[in-house]
Amino acid sequence: MSDAVTLTPAVTDVELAEVRRLCWDYRAFLLGHSDINARITETFYPVPKYEALMAGLAQAHARPTGIMLLAQDAEGTAIGCGMSHALDAQTSEIKRVFVAPEARGKGVASTLCTALVDRARKDGFARVVLDTSRNLTGAAALYDRLGFTRRGPYQDIPADLLPHLLFFEKTIA
Repeated sequence: MSDAVTLTPAVTDVELAEVRRLCWDYRAFLLGHSDINARITETFYPVPKYEALMAGLAQAHARPTGIMLLAQDAEGTAIGCGMSHALDAQTSEIKRVFVAPEARGKGVASTLCTALVDRARKDGFARVVLDTSRNLTGAAALYDRLGFTRRGPYQDIPADLLPHLLFFEKTIA
């Protein structure tokens, strides 16, 4: 990653607004990527549910474990985000890693994921899990490079969507 990119925990109103914007951009990206990604997105995050999730981001950062990170370029422009939260006492889940199109290919996603794993380790988790669409091949390749292993689903998934998703785990304790 370029030295000009910084990661900041998103806690201020301005930072949280940027994370929300990036999350909506991520949702729009998924809706436009493919029919299956649109179906996955609408199944798990229909607009009312996503609006509620975005409205609750301010409360999410106050949790004792997990973090929301905002990636910014040298000019202070928000170019990426990622977040983690506890699934249980041993497991942290990484969610919504997204890098704006103009910033892709610069290692931002890798840096975000590494920082999220480091935070999970600091928070005392034994493992980190995440999932992605099977046709987001760049994301899957990133998780493979970062030492995640492929595994089965770690949450209930509708049977019709299961063949279209990949699940990953990394032991960190």
